[in-house]
Amino acid sequence: MVQAKARVLVVGTGGVGAMAAYALEIGGKAEVTAVMRSNYAAVEKNGMDIDSIEHGHHIKGWRPTGICKTVPNVRDEKLRPFDFIVVTTKNIPDIPPSVADIIAPAVTVGKTAIVLSQNGLNVEKPLIERFPTNPIISSISYIGATETSHGKILHDDTDVQKIGPFDNPGVPPEVSEKAARRYVEIYNAANKLDVVFEADVKFSRWRKLVYNASYNPVAAILRMDTARMRMSEQIIDDLIRPIMFEVMAAARANDVHLPEDVPDIVIRADPTDTAFKPSMCQDMEKDNFMEIETIVGEPLREGEAKGVPMPTLRTVYRLLQGMQLQIREKKGLWKAEFAPDNPYR
Repeated sequence: MVQAKARVLVVGTGGVGAMAAYALEIGGKAEVTAVMRSNYAAVEKNGMDIDSIEHGHHIKGWRPTGICKTVPNVRDEKLRPFDFIVVTTKNIPDIPPSVADIIAPAVTVGKTAIVLSQNGLNVEKPLIERFPTNPIISSISYIGATETSHGKILHDDTDVQKIGPFDNPGVPPEVSEKAARRYVEIYNAANKLDVVFEADVKFSRWRKLVYNASYNPVAAILRMDTARMRMSEQIIDDLIRPIMFEVMAAARANDVHLPEDVPDIVIRADPTDTAFKPSMCQDMEKDNFMEIETIVGEPLREGEAKGVPMPTLRTVYRLLQGMQLQIREKKGLWKAEFAPDNPYR
């Protein structure tokens, strides 16, 4: 008996989301609906043009099964339930709306598995609270994909993902694992991508934080690419490496034991010939909101709660909060005035 195609909603169809939609659709085991905003009109008219290191350099006018401007309301629109919702938007809990609020209209209680292809720590907690009977799945992604203009996708680094179930007390572990394995199956149906099941979600997330909680915030503060940081030496010695050690210590305090050589490996992970700037730096330069809380704030709180000193990360966190406040003010979301209880007025 042929298994029916999985119904998948992709929320956040920029570079990463577009490549997720493409991989899922062309594998033949999923039909994808992609939520698009600023790029909707361009894709509706002309489809997507994709230049991909893995799928081909001359993909023209491609479209998933469906596209829409907003997250569909399954109940009100009398739609068949989605089997998976894949969230590739940035996770910025300090700036509403929340991920849970965005996807809620498309979630069928007890059925839809929610795949969080997002960076950082504790991204699952608000989703578990909001959807306690739905499997919540972690995707740690290392893909390089950018929407260079509306509907134009450059996929220039391989699609590598580690996918596994978050622990949701309201869902039997075997149900969550089955959903995660099914997602791997439909995503990598052609078996040409390095997309694998990884049961130890905590390990994968803390491992990626060694890079993300160090290079990302320092790059944003300095507006500097990672190659120049390495060339300078002191930025690595006095900022990047200390943060990495603090994250490693916080992970150990939370029963996640990363190999001791991880910092040395991660420090040299980026190429030195491309002037690569991590995403937080790119967001800062565009006056976009940054993923401060999930990438920096959460590991800091987890470490300090266990008594781990994290002075470098704490300083970086406060600097980022000040930078985020400036962006909020530019966008009219914060007014420069003293609160009545402010002790410094």
